[in-house]
Formats: sequence, structure tokens, C-alpha cells
Amino acid sequence: MKNIVSLKQNSDFRRLYKKKSCARPTLVLYARHNSANGSGRRIGITVSRKIGKANVRNRAKRRLREVFLANQSRLAEGTDIVIVARFKTAQAPFELLVKDFLKAAEELGILKNTDKTV
Repeated sequence: MKNIVSLKQNSDFRRLYKKKSCARPTLVLYARHNSANGSGRRIGITVSRKIGKANVRNRAKRRLREVFLANQSRLAEGTDIVIVARFKTAQAPFELLVKDFLKAAEELGILKNTDKTV
């Protein structure tokens, strides 16, 4: 498994929540350019207790982490990303999660070869 640099500080999450977001049926994506970290991508995953019990929340986190890993090379360098799971995340087909993630990333302008900036 590849190493993932995680967002852990509450201040990092709050900084991203103030930026533009993109909501899809299975997830909400927040992104911002990270000038302090230099190159690389950092990710934070949030799953509310409203989603379900611990096993359901952990499944949602694992699935979102895998979506990020599968598409990490498509994302711009130097971005911080927070993914918030929605109710459908744990049961949705993996292809739908990937589609929603890429669509949200495109709308936020964090995919490589896009004209938009974060």
C-alpha cells in the first residue's frame, strides 16, 4: 500500500472547510492549494456517526481512501483535500465513488490539465 500523507490537525480541516466545496451524491470534496507543504498531496477523510456504526464508518473510510489512491496521479501537486462521506458512500458501487470523486475534483480544478485553479 502506498503511503498517504494525512491531515490530522483540526486547524487544517477548518482551513479547508472555509474554501469552496463540491457536493456529489456519495461524497463532498473540499480542496485548497497548499503552499506551506510544497509539493505532494495531503488527504483528510471525515465520516459522521450519522452514517452508521463503527464498522460502516470504517468501510466508508477505507473505500474513500482507495478512491484517492487509485486517482492520486491525476490530481495536481501541492493540494490539501478533505473528503466527507455521505450516507450512500458505504453501499455505492466503487465505480460510482470514483466517478463522483473525479467529477468533484474537476469542478474544483484540482485535476491535472485543467484551466481552473484552487
